[in-house]
Amino acid sequence: MMLTFGQIIDHLTARTAGPEQTVDKLEPGNPETPVQGIVTAFSASQAVIEQAIALGANLIISHEGVFYSHQHHGSELEQDPVYKQKAELIASSGLGIFRFHDYLHRYTPDGIVDGLLRELGWQEYVAEHRPAVSILTLPQMKVEEIVEHLKRKLHIPCVRVAGNLSASCARVGILVGYRGGGSTAIPLYDQDSLDVIIAGEGPEWETPEYIRDAARQGRNKALIMLGHAESEAPGMKYLAGLLSAQFPGVPVHFVADRPVFRVL
Repeated sequence: MMLTFGQIIDHLTARTAGPEQTVDKLEPGNPETPVQGIVTAFSASQAVIEQAIALGANLIISHEGVFYSHQHHGSELEQDPVYKQKAELIASSGLGIFRFHDYLHRYTPDGIVDGLLRELGWQEYVAEHRPAVSILTLPQMKVEEIVEHLKRKLHIPCVRVAGNLSASCARVGILVGYRGGGSTAIPLYDQDSLDVIIAGEGPEWETPEYIRDAARQGRNKALIMLGHAESEAPGMKYLAGLLSAQFPGVPVHFVADRPVFRVL
């Protein structure tokens, strides 16, 4: 008996309680549809959808939304030519797309953070997992050494750094996705004696400006911004491995898209 979309989704969401209001839903798709193959991805981008079709997969498990918003898109997009072409491709392919965001972040530890730490080989350095941040104590190294490690392990060409690159550090905070904003990140430097925060993204006038002032005052604090996708895609890659082990009869693929930005 073949597994259905609904059975896969039930398996993914059984591990933890979801919030009262969640963006995690199967749309489009019918829970009774048999699974022919699964693709996990940070985002169900045009390229990921095309690759899923080429692989013969009919279920995409995407961390972020399909149509450019955390919540459901409004009607203003429905006549947009980019939206229409993408929606028509999804409809004609028969793909189901399950947004797997809130539940995965509520895993213990956070499933996205867990995947990133495994990709970096840093699980043994975790001092504490919290809902929004994981605190690590690394072997003493310079900020620039951490940067090179991140680029090498995550296969990314660049990161953005604020602060002193030559500063020695050990206490590190990991904040994936959009958790790099000032209200979340800034207090951690003092409260948890952090030397550096590694984040996905956040408003540029908040934490980066705090680090600018800290550096001017002679404080050895630093901020490394990976990019939203770069910080969260490893979690979806790890999820593909878990699903492959748990459902060996189902072809499971992680599909990585190209970085959304190019640095010129």
